[in-house]
Amino acid sequence: MNNIFKISILALATAFTLQSCGGKTTEKTEESTTTEELYPEAEATSNTITIESNDAMQFSTNELRAKAGEITLTLKHSGKMEKAVMGHNLVILKSGTDVNSFGAKAAEAKDTDYIPASEAAAIVAQTKLIGGGESDTINFTITEPGTYDYICSFPGHLALMKGKLIVE
Repeated sequence: MNNIFKISILALATAFTLQSCGGKTTEKTEESTTTEELYPEAEATSNTITIESNDAMQFSTNELRAKAGEITLTLKHSGKMEKAVMGHNLVILKSGTDVNSFGAKAAEAKDTDYIPASEAAAIVAQTKLIGGGESDTINFTITEPGTYDYICSFPGHLALMKGKLIVE
């Protein structure tokens, strides 16, 4: 009998919850938010790019767009952790580079801030390794339109910190 009582109370609570969610109406406002306002970097093409990284091992976007030519890129670490614990960089790789192979070699290159000397020919550009509150700005040129992978080469970060630079 006790279980039947508990089930009845649970069913009543569920019905009440579902009833309280229904019947609400929302008014449409004349203002609307566009995708460009919410995610300006996702669709905008710019040769001056700022991207953020954080203590949760995330870049602020997984897609960057630029036109062929000179590009200025700033990486900002919005977190608080120091470089030795949660360092981030942004490494742009040449088309056709095996990202996972590069990442495995990078994880072993502590002495060079996780940039493997053996893979220098695969790198288009790279920021320095930065810690919380720091930033680094680099200038580089890409003349060939295409899609270029970018990653954070700090050990273990490749799984979450990667994206595409689309050059038009």
